[in-house]
Amino acid sequence: MVIAGAALMAAVLTAQAPAQPAAAPAGNADTGKKLFVSNGCWQCHGYEGQGGVAGARLAGRLMPFAGFTAYVRRPVNQMPPYVEKVLPTADLARIYAYLQSRPAAPPVASIPLLQK
Repeated sequence: MVIAGAALMAAVLTAQAPAQPAAAPAGNADTGKKLFVSNGCWQCHGYEGQGGVAGARLAGRLMPFAGFTAYVRRPVNQMPPYVEKVLPTADLARIYAYLQSRPAAPPVASIPLLQK
């Protein structure tokens, strides 16, 4: 019993803390907006990243950069994949900075027209 307790304690003490998500590389939001438009992202996601019929809302979402990158590189729906050769990670970071600079959607309860 003592040996099992000691082994458990050793495992706890040597275990590493869960890795924190990597921070997004620095990106310029103004350049990101230009890339968002020039790469056609706006056609499905709207000019402000507000979403549309074919594309999800991207503005104001708290998606980590790693998740955003994984989705852009290997989407699961009708969105075309943007591999590194087509959209370098540095440009993707700029688009991410632009989307993070956009305000989140207001709560439904704060929109009077939707309360009728």
